[in-house]
Amino acid sequence: MALAWEFHLPLAPADLLRDDGPGRYVVQVVLPVRELPPALVAFRTAFRVRGALAVLQHFDSLYSLLHHFRAVGTAVKEDALELMMHVVSHHSNELPAILGDSGLSLADRAAHLNALKMNCYLLTGLVDAFEMETCKSGVLEMDPGGKNKKNRTKISGSLWEEEREPLLRLLTQLLQLDLRQLWGGLAVEEEFVSLMTGSCYRILENPSIGLQKYRATRKAVTHLLAAALIHYDHIFSATLKITQMLQHFEHVAPVFAQAVSLWATEYGLKTLVGELLREIGQKCPQDLAHDASGIKGYATFITELAEQIPALVLSNMSVLLHHLDGESYMMRNAILAAMAEVLVQVLNGDQLEEAARGTRDQFLNMLQAHVCDINSFVRSRTLQFFTRIIQCKALPLTRFQSVVSLAVGRLKDKSVVVVKNAVQLLAVFLSNNPFSCKLSCTDLAEPLKKEVQKLQEIRDCGRSTAALAITLEEEWEAMLPEVRAATQQLFQPLQEGEEEVLEVEETVESTSEQITGLLRKLNYKSAARLTQKALCRFQGKEPFSGPTEENEATVLAVLKRLYTGLCPGENSEDPQHGNSCLKTGEVVPEKQPQTELVKQEMLVQYLQDAYNFSVKITEALSLISKMMYENCVSVVQEAIEFFVTVSQFGVPQALLGVRRMLPLIWSKEPSIKEAVLNAYRQLYLSPSGNSERTRAQGLVNSLSLIMVDASLGTIQCLEEIISEFVRKDEIKPAVIQLLWERFTEKSQCSSLERRAAVMLLGMMARGKPEIIGSNLGVLVTVGLSEKVCEDYRLAQEVCNAISKLASNPKPALGKNNAPFRLPQNHMLFGCLSETVSKGFGQPSGHWIPFMEAAVTLIYQLAEGAEEICAHVLQVCSQQALEKLQEADGQKADPGVSPSRVSDGASSLPTFLLMHLVSLVGQVALQQVVYLEVSVSTELRRRRILREEEKTKKQRPQSTGNEATMEEELGLVGASADDTEAELIRSICETELLDGRHLFSAFVPLVLKICNNPGLYSDSALSAAAALTLGKVCMISSEFCDSHLRLLFTMMEKSTLPGVRSNLIIAAGDLAIRFPNLVEPWTSHLYARLRDPCPRVRQTAGLVMTHLILKDMVKVKGQVSEMATLLIDPEEAIMGVAQNFFSELSNKGNAIYNLLPDIISRLSDPNCGVEEESFHTIMRHLFSYITKDKQTETLVEKLCQRFRTARTERQYRDLSHCLTLLPISERGLHKLQDNFDCFADKLQDPAVYSCFQTVLARFRRAGGKPETKALSEELEQKLSASHNRGLNSAETCQEGSGTPMPEPAKRKPTGSSCRQPLSTANRDEDFVTPQPRTLRNHKRAQKCPPTKTSIITFSSDEENSSEDDLSAELKEEETPTKTTPITRSSARRLR
Repeated sequence: MALAWEFHLPLAPADLLRDDGPGRYVVQVVLPVRELPPALVAFRTAFRVRGALAVLQHFDSLYSLLHHFRAVGTAVKEDALELMMHVVSHHSNELPAILGDSGLSLADRAAHLNALKMNCYLLTGLVDAFEMETCKSGVLEMDPGGKNKKNRTKISGSLWEEEREPLLRLLTQLLQLDLRQLWGGLAVEEEFVSLMTGSCYRILENPSIGLQKYRATRKAVTHLLAAALIHYDHIFSATLKITQMLQHFEHVAPVFAQAVSLWATEYGLKTLVGELLREIGQKCPQDLAHDASGIKGYATFITELAEQIPALVLSNMSVLLHHLDGESYMMRNAILAAMAEVLVQVLNGDQLEEAARGTRDQFLNMLQAHVCDINSFVRSRTLQFFTRIIQCKALPLTRFQSVVSLAVGRLKDKSVVVVKNAVQLLAVFLSNNPFSCKLSCTDLAEPLKKEVQKLQEIRDCGRSTAALAITLEEEWEAMLPEVRAATQQLFQPLQEGEEEVLEVEETVESTSEQITGLLRKLNYKSAARLTQKALCRFQGKEPFSGPTEENEATVLAVLKRLYTGLCPGENSEDPQHGNSCLKTGEVVPEKQPQTELVKQEMLVQYLQDAYNFSVKITEALSLISKMMYENCVSVVQEAIEFFVTVSQFGVPQALLGVRRMLPLIWSKEPSIKEAVLNAYRQLYLSPSGNSERTRAQGLVNSLSLIMVDASLGTIQCLEEIISEFVRKDEIKPAVIQLLWERFTEKSQCSSLERRAAVMLLGMMARGKPEIIGSNLGVLVTVGLSEKVCEDYRLAQEVCNAISKLASNPKPALGKNNAPFRLPQNHMLFGCLSETVSKGFGQPSGHWIPFMEAAVTLIYQLAEGAEEICAHVLQVCSQQALEKLQEADGQKADPGVSPSRVSDGASSLPTFLLMHLVSLVGQVALQQVVYLEVSVSTELRRRRILREEEKTKKQRPQSTGNEATMEEELGLVGASADDTEAELIRSICETELLDGRHLFSAFVPLVLKICNNPGLYSDSALSAAAALTLGKVCMISSEFCDSHLRLLFTMMEKSTLPGVRSNLIIAAGDLAIRFPNLVEPWTSHLYARLRDPCPRVRQTAGLVMTHLILKDMVKVKGQVSEMATLLIDPEEAIMGVAQNFFSELSNKGNAIYNLLPDIISRLSDPNCGVEEESFHTIMRHLFSYITKDKQTETLVEKLCQRFRTARTERQYRDLSHCLTLLPISERGLHKLQDNFDCFADKLQDPAVYSCFQTVLARFRRAGGKPETKALSEELEQKLSASHNRGLNSAETCQEGSGTPMPEPAKRKPTGSSCRQPLSTANRDEDFVTPQPRTLRNHKRAQKCPPTKTSIITFSSDEENSSEDDLSAELKEEETPTKTTPITRSSARRLR
């Protein structure tokens, strides 16, 4: 019986409830939820009877379940799903037989068709419903309420996930059948295919589908869609659906990339790749720029697809290229990534065809162009692509130089990410370079020069050969006139005296050779006559065939054929063979030189490329070495790794970078410190060698090399690294054994290597003191033996190594162990005393450093160190007295006081006096250190021990008195500390320099040398005396106060740079020990920052850096002197200044607070700072202004400052400072509010240009429409003021004929006009500052200062509420004598 209706797949479920016409199936009744379980039972029963056709009567029941899906219980839903899977599976198994039945009636076919559509509709409806429920469960799980619902959906979801894969396999099995038979052999209706594939797309919309646990589900979806694509022409619909999903769901891009790759490779659906890429390529770049999620999906899809099927992407790349010019940087990155994959996987190798090579070059050109893309993300990604290309060896050698140049250029990029990737690319270039394992410019230049010279010789030789080896045709043309003249004579009568002596040979070959020989001998007449005879005899034979008549042309033609070897015919092979042999005999030898020339050219090109590559790497080294102190940790790490790579390729400049990274061992960033340790671990702890001994020698040699000419700072950094390795047991015992052998000379080595061995042992002893402690006797007997006078530097290093045994002056908390000291009669101190005393009377430039190390060691390790050093002083001064008496012819008087040395100092050897002064200074300094550190620590340790014992005894007794309260508050310990400190201070003040102490005997000598530079003119002696004066001043505040004027006078007036440097160091130490005494002299310390000697400037910069950062010197306006060091011609001094401001920037708002004063001083034309230099300084300082609040306030203050500016230079400087600030919206409002402050200055083109730059930069940053309107309004006001100013200036000049009045110039101030070391300095300049009370009183009575062009911020008072942004801006507000500075200053820059 034919069915009266047909089931139409609805667009929406509700369509099945409407009667849209006769013959369409309509749901009659939607059952309530409570009736659904019985209905399902009825359907199951009917299914057992009728099979899949049971749905024709029970469709409404299952439809009702879909309609009420949310309200139906989980068990009912799962039963329905299980039942429908059985139904469809059963139908799928039946259909092959049904479809193959040729006698199937129309009614049965229609029934099976309707049943199939109904069953599939119900099953896919359940799939969609379960998927939606699973997606929502993710949201419900994040809801703290509704716990029951959460658990229920979670259980349901987990069961659904188990059923999802079998269900997809079932649908795939169904689609693989030839279902067209049910549609009468026609195409399956598109709605049915969409119904089946729609479930796949619904499943893929789930964000968690990309997880590894759903891999099988993704595979099942891929195969189902493949069946639809192959059997049901689903390509067009799939293309639209995939592009749509890529636009709206970011997570599907990798899934679809993998699926499309599978369809193209396993199912042959390559056209789908082209359709998808064409569809993406047709998207408008402008529209994509506003759709971030869509762009991301497309970009990821293209990138992943190119990785999996690059050949197919290459064939469709043209449709995507226009996106490289679009606004979206993600699309540009994706297309460039696709190009890179194509270059690596497809267009790689030397066997490419011409077209492929052209495509490769085109892609490389595009990649190189985008290394300079406007977007930093594109630049960094392109550098990453080149890194991959080089690692895969896909970059042609001809491109190496250009890509390396681009990478070096990107090292100056503003983006940190770009710089980091550029460093990585250069490191990969080095690791994969095809040139050499050693890339030294010096090593490559010599062979290059040699091979270029050889190439030139080959070319010159080739030219001479070419000049001689003219072709036979050219020779014939040159001979032709003479040959023609000789031939013409043949046909003239013989003249008298002429005889025909030549006869024709028997054969053609011999005759031909005879004629050719005559031609070569230039016997043209005989050759022509012989040819004439041969034409008669060998008529018709080659090469004598031709016209029968004998004439001039015939003879010439035969002669030409014979000479050039050209024969018109091939009848006679012998003459041709003979002629060809004759020709090739001349040509073949030329091929060999040609081959050599090509080989030599290739060799020269190779060496030239290697040299150019080395030059570029060397250029990169200087740039990358500066990156080691960037703020970005990742860039620093990349720079360190780069230098490790460079070192392995033998680039000489790499050692500078390896040394430069040493100070980073003190970095506060653990990752940077670890990177430095790893770098040195790779460079030095992994030497090559077969045996342990060989590896130890390699390690020791490498470490010794780095210490050659190393500074003290470098050695300290290296010591930290090596001690770290020792603590971790990374240095083998064989290394330590070899070092001891070198020191004891058991192993052959130079004196330099021996000294390096001692230094290395000392460094290792810092990690493990027992390395030195167990061999102390060896060190003393070998290092301090009688031969010590031959090498004082070795003895000095021995002392430094032994000093590692000394205890830490600040013991760890809770540890009160007695310090390690040796008895006074230990052989170490006997050897040291004897060595110092013996060397005292011998001139040696290395005795003083050794003596300083020896005295320091005595005070560190000896019990009763002051007695040992007093004995050494007495012995040495006795030697000086004896020398003096010998010189004067007097007998030695043992009772003479050492103070009498000064009476006859002129007759003493200079070196002896210098040794004595240096020894006094070192003993004085170490005595102070000994009292302040060692004695103080020991007193405190003993007191704590006594208190602990007392506490143990008193513990049984419980007391509640005030003493207990004070102990709890820590008052007892604090007062005891003060008592001990006062005791030591009184010893220093009253005892060390009184007449009974040894030092008092030498002080007059030191003062006499310092006060009489003309009498004691030796530079070394003057420097030693100055340093000793500073050391003696460290003892007593009273002595220091009375001699500070002398010290600073010498610092200012001495013509010796060594004296000035020493006194700056001494003044820095005094500023820490006696801050209140030195504070009035601070301006003299700042003055040394302008010293003409670079060494003095560097010393002053370092000292001021320490003092300012430790808050021992109050930062005033003179800090501008530190700023001027940023433009110092000496790179080392510039580095000191940069480091100072970098550290100062970490102290809250310090630089922000100082900027106004710095600008005020440096913008003064009398300061001597050029305008361009001012810009450089400000550019560096403003880089530390990063807070928005600081920027806004500075904008306002700079605007206010225009009111008080008096010179055009100051206008320009202020406007330039505004260009250095990143103006925000609020900053723009500040400019608008303060427009009147600078409106009249806009007539200056430079000022106007700066404000234009500020607005242009603000517009580029983008902003709200109202903000843009504000910027346009401000621009109009700027333009109007600029034009009005110009017009008024012209009118003023034209109308009155008088020039515009010049702005008042700032009067020179004392500080800015001060020229160090000038003869204008008078003694009155060095008057000791008056006591505080008197000077304060005078200042209070002082008249207001005259107004100068020093500019102040009028907005400072207005913003006084901003405590955290306050700055000292006026000189009048800065007291000449500030409050006392304590060592632990309470005031800190916030």
